[in-house]
Amino acid sequence: MSIEFRSVSKRFDDGTLAVENFELTIPSRSITVLVGSSGCGKTTLLRMVNRMVDPTSGSILIDGDDIANRPPVALRRSIGYVMQNSGLLPHRKVVDNVATVPRLNGVSKSESRARALELLDTVGLDRSLADRYPNQLSGGQQQRVGVARGLAADPNILLMDEPFGAVDPIVRTELQRETLRLQRDLDKTVVFVTHDIDEAFLLGDQVVILQKGGIIAQKGTPAEILAAPANDFVAEFVGADRGKRALHVVSVDGRDVLVDSDGRPAGRLVPAPDKAEALTASGAPAAQGERAS
Repeated sequence: MSIEFRSVSKRFDDGTLAVENFELTIPSRSITVLVGSSGCGKTTLLRMVNRMVDPTSGSILIDGDDIANRPPVALRRSIGYVMQNSGLLPHRKVVDNVATVPRLNGVSKSESRARALELLDTVGLDRSLADRYPNQLSGGQQQRVGVARGLAADPNILLMDEPFGAVDPIVRTELQRETLRLQRDLDKTVVFVTHDIDEAFLLGDQVVILQKGGIIAQKGTPAEILAAPANDFVAEFVGADRGKRALHVVSVDGRDVLVDSDGRPAGRLVPAPDKAEALTASGAPAAQGERAS
């Protein structure tokens, strides 16, 4: 399902203008990442898609239908939502957390449980965790449960609001890879919010860099943005102005390693499927349209 923002603005009751005249089309069955610093409106935009926040003006369309014509609760139950710190209900077991939305949608308890157990498999969790409570899980496990819950109603759209921001770097890398695997397997329309440009470049088919007020500084593929930053703001945000993205090759024990302008390792050269050399670097898109691993 595609999502379209048409001249969307949001002013909160305290007078804060979060978003002004925002225009964007989010393609179906791809990952669009909204990235920017705090206060740029990215979470407000995400929450407008499932009507947790309603725009002050403008319209949002899903497959051409204005979501203002849909009841908010029914809309939310049809859209997956994954948030930071998982947002799990602490008094409910893992399996019941995952089954929450199907149960609210009228699916039987036995069928909802069966679906929840399947989703634990999908997100890489052992079924032995099903009857534990959230506080008995690690942070990474809780986030995986949050993803499973977001997928429980088999939504076409999945909203992810900085879902990996509260876990350690190793777990975060694992969850990012898991997100890419899930997208390859499930083919959803994903809207992902982050403040981390490396995460945006790793995950995004389309990356939208936002300035304060929801102003689009630049949008495009990671390669397009890296190749031609639209302005000084974008160049600084992605690190191009500091040479952060300028990589070169050094040899370490007979192996070619990519390092950045500060001499820090950033990746290595590996053979691509066609036996050409493919660049795989942290935060940089791989050659020939392949994502970095």
